[in-house]
Amino acid sequence: MGIKFQDGLIPAIIQDKRSGKVLMLGHMNEEAFEQTLTSGFVTFFSRSRQKLWTKGETSGHRLRVREVRVDCDADALLIQADLTGPGCCHMGYKSCFFRRITREGEFILARREFDPAKVYKSLGE
Repeated sequence: MGIKFQDGLIPAIIQDKRSGKVLMLGHMNEEAFEQTLTSGFVTFFSRSRQKLWTKGETSGHRLRVREVRVDCDADALLIQADLTGPGCCHMGYKSCFFRRITREGEFILARREFDPAKVYKSLGE
């Protein structure tokens, strides 16, 4: 396909298919990319844990793939997906991009969709 993995990874922007809102950014290695295409659910490579993880495996808030696009340089992915839960962010928000930064400081732009302590505690984290 000509996908360019740099240092074994490619950034993947996840966008809500219905609203167009950017939900999160993650990284994929070739195995995560193939698993995403095969399973129909977004799978990333965790740089901190050095392993594959499918979004929602702990929270249940999965990302069902609707379309995968690659940019003109073939070094970034845009994945349009349907979110199967109230939020994508592990901090309880729909999107990981819920803060705006200005010279005056940081501002929360959204409301929490769920209590992460309850979601992750109930699922064994």
